[in-house]
Amino acid sequence: MSDAKLRPVKLWHAEVAHEKKPDGTMYVWQKEPLGPHSEKTSEWLERWARESPDRTWITERGVGEDEWRGVTYGEAREIVRSIGQGLLDLDLSEERPLVILSGNSVAHALMVVAAHYVGIPSAAIAPAYALVSEGFEKLKGVRDQITPGAVFCEDTGPFKKAIDTVFPDLPRLGVNGDDLAIAWDDLKATPVTDAVDKANDAITPDTVAKFLFTSGTTGSPKAVIQTQRMLCVNIEQVTDCYAYLRDEPPMVLDWAPWNHVAAGNLIFNVVLSNGGTFHIDAGRPTKDMIHETIRNLRDVRTNWYWNVPAGFEMILHEIAKDPDFARTFFSEMKLMYYAGAAMAQHTWDDLKAAAIKATGEEILLGTGLGATETAPFALYQTEPQDSPGNIGIPAKDLVLKLVPNEGKMEARVKGPNVTPGYWRNEKLSAEAFDEEGFYKLGDALRFADPDDPAKGFFFDGRVAENFKLQTGTWVSVGAVRAKLTDALGGLARDVVLTGDGQEKLGALLVPFRPAIEEIVPGGKEMDEATLFTHPTLREAIAERLAAYNAKATGSSMRVPIAMVLIEPLDLDKGEVTDKGSVNQRAVLRERAGLVDHLYEEGGDVIRA
Repeated sequence: MSDAKLRPVKLWHAEVAHEKKPDGTMYVWQKEPLGPHSEKTSEWLERWARESPDRTWITERGVGEDEWRGVTYGEAREIVRSIGQGLLDLDLSEERPLVILSGNSVAHALMVVAAHYVGIPSAAIAPAYALVSEGFEKLKGVRDQITPGAVFCEDTGPFKKAIDTVFPDLPRLGVNGDDLAIAWDDLKATPVTDAVDKANDAITPDTVAKFLFTSGTTGSPKAVIQTQRMLCVNIEQVTDCYAYLRDEPPMVLDWAPWNHVAAGNLIFNVVLSNGGTFHIDAGRPTKDMIHETIRNLRDVRTNWYWNVPAGFEMILHEIAKDPDFARTFFSEMKLMYYAGAAMAQHTWDDLKAAAIKATGEEILLGTGLGATETAPFALYQTEPQDSPGNIGIPAKDLVLKLVPNEGKMEARVKGPNVTPGYWRNEKLSAEAFDEEGFYKLGDALRFADPDDPAKGFFFDGRVAENFKLQTGTWVSVGAVRAKLTDALGGLARDVVLTGDGQEKLGALLVPFRPAIEEIVPGGKEMDEATLFTHPTLREAIAERLAAYNAKATGSSMRVPIAMVLIEPLDLDKGEVTDKGSVNQRAVLRERAGLVDHLYEEGGDVIRA
């Protein structure tokens, strides 16, 4: 651990209790109960519109634009109440919720909060279901589950084919479009009646606030119920953990899509509930769009920053080139949070070192564990660590249950932030919980310190992902994926392990182009097929595989053969989500022929 002092940051001071049963099952929880919390999400907007009406709540700017455009808390309250009236006039309800197809925007945010305000559930859907998909099958699955009453798009133009196909009879709302049921300016200025206050007064903790859809990697996406209680409890759990936000309103720049729980619940609601300012990032952690994120980070000094590991790696490239940017990026930072994939050790070390070089202080970097079904905040680590991966301890009022399962500890959770189930699907809902009412996460965890649960836990793979080699040896997929990705030193942003029923492990590598371009001469000008099969890259991967295998213990860890994926992962087939998370099972299912080819060990297979 570095000798540099940790930048002061007020976080929870947890006292952890645990109990172990004779069968090996363990329960872990925090002794202190959660403090008071809001009863409904509309209380957040009402509070800040009253206390800080002129503070900017949410703002945006397009790629290359200079000026940020947004709304204050005071302005937002008036607009939200008018939009809420408009939604009531359309006779929307729990049985006829609002579907949102747009990406993140100020208008999207106003629609979500307006629906919450009058007790109408909303469902933000991955835009890719409408823009990338060919047959719109997942979008049809969404429609059939929740039977929406209206659809919102920032600009209906790009979504016209999908809407015409899947939602042909629904009223269309938006900012731009030729076929809007209500013009945007008219919707924002709808005269408010006492129906808005009556609808708001009728909201209870059990009112459905929204539906969030799981990625649907094994079929049609599932509509996870998000109640007002879940959202309010979870934000109190988050703010209890990041306690500094009570005194220092969050200043956030974020790109992650709101149809995912981490961004749409945690990041969005942390800002709103604590009176912060949300800058919508038009950039992305991709080769073509990271420049926009970096441009925005030069202007917005965040005190809490979230990204996927690949995004942090791209930011590190700019930090290495520009000390002024490094000082700006870290200047107000209290906490950095990574999620979506495992972080490599070198990325962890470089972020820590960059912060110390720029500020003289270490800045807390960590991750946690959650799910769409937990709203999502469930576990988090607040103690400085030497390496990535520790997901911490349960939030207050949440109990973690660890059940022995084929040599691992399967994680289950129970608390007021856990969903009551899946909308209109009693069978799936019943299957998701055990006999004690604990939600089955499907993840395995291992102790950071077997003698002290307060030291936290490490992710130990998905229970359903693990497999056996031909010898009968179990492979811990999550652990090997993380170690191998780290050993490849940034050349792969993730790996998919193969070997079920085989004599040895193999790997399909999801390439990380920015790092590959740096080692392949002229790589920036090459197309992906040429770049990803280049002899220089193959040699580098072979060397790093050999170094990894030299330290690996046993056949369940060694990976002697690999191939780089040339064809990008397919969203429609569930191989990847729109935020970039890779699904091991879906890739293996869809690329079974490639797996067979890997074990034929032809000339294009990389050998350690």
